[in-house]
Amino acid sequence: MRCLICIDDTDNLESRGTGFRARQLGARLAEAGLGRLRGVTRHQLYVHPSIPYTSHNSSACLDVDLHDDRLADAREFCRDYLATESADGSDAGLCLAVFDEVADEVVEFGRSAKERILTREQAHELAGRHRIHLEGVTGDRMGVIGALAGVGLRRGGHDGRFIWLKGVRELTGTATAGTLLATTGIDSVETVDGQPLPADAEVMVDPWPRPVLLHGRAVLLTEANGGENERSGWRILSKEAIRRY
Repeated sequence: MRCLICIDDTDNLESRGTGFRARQLGARLAEAGLGRLRGVTRHQLYVHPSIPYTSHNSSACLDVDLHDDRLADAREFCRDYLATESADGSDAGLCLAVFDEVADEVVEFGRSAKERILTREQAHELAGRHRIHLEGVTGDRMGVIGALAGVGLRRGGHDGRFIWLKGVRELTGTATAGTLLATTGIDSVETVDGQPLPADAEVMVDPWPRPVLLHGRAVLLTEANGGENERSGWRILSKEAIRRY
């Protein structure tokens, strides 16, 4: 069973961020024999003075293949993890949904959360109508808004960047596009205008690549490395350049 698990507002100004917690949660789910992690994506939400957040107001969504339909076990595991690991003063939210059962209305909720202020009541009402598990675990439970929004955005398949993907954080130096496709979870290596690189194209991958989620795929975006043709090589887009995704 493919499942989306999104967490939000797990941190404070002194603690590790929600992205770290999501990666750690994914590793622990695997260690507990509950499932296999496909990837973790970061989704930027609306930044406004009326919205409380720690640093950037982003949520993190795990894409997981659960073993033996163990959705209930995963729910309990994630709840216990957040209750134990979330920072003091956090308002952690947790959302779990079967990938193929996430409705278009939930996807639209996620898109709205990037542009305007939403409420806990709206989040719970929507989750309830679509039988999606949504709960607050710590503090005032405001993290439920971002948790549901992250599930919608991940299911929509065209928002955010990967903060964990098989083999990506271990990359260093240069690698061919073909090697990247064969040895990591990256689905496509492309130029910024959507042209796939040839398999033998050399790509500089330092610092570690951050594929983006485009059309439901993990896409590594590149640009020419100081020259006008492919023989000059390629480099990954900078962190600053991919912030718009």
